[in-house]
Amino acid sequence: QVVLVESGGGSVQGGGSLRLSCAASGHFAQWWMMAWFHQAPGKEREGLAAIDNIGRADYPDSLKGRFTISKDSAKNTVYLQMNNLEPEDTAMYYCAADPYRRYLKPTSLAPYAYSYWGQGTQVTVSS
Repeated sequence: QVVLVESGGGSVQGGGSLRLSCAASGHFAQWWMMAWFHQAPGKEREGLAAIDNIGRADYPDSLKGRFTISKDSAKNTVYLQMNNLEPEDTAMYYCAADPYRRYLKPTSLAPYAYSYWGQGTQVTVSS
């Protein structure tokens, strides 16, 4: 059993920053692909960032460089640094893990590629 727990969400004004954390426990291996997604009410879950076994990262072009994913393997923790937040970023943010690959693929930002998910942490950005 693998458990992912997100933290660090909250309310922030537009232009502000937050850093989300995802702590993994249970039968987890540090070479697993890790990713962040968000989902706003009535919208599809959207991939924000993925990081692979050797620390390579992938982001959707729409983020314009505002978000950065990183990891601390010793702590089994993945982070998402979010800068210049916009009201459109308001959503539930989820951490996900893929045990079946080590390196980035075109599916690294696709929700169906991930087997394990956290419960989410809410991010609200006011205008």
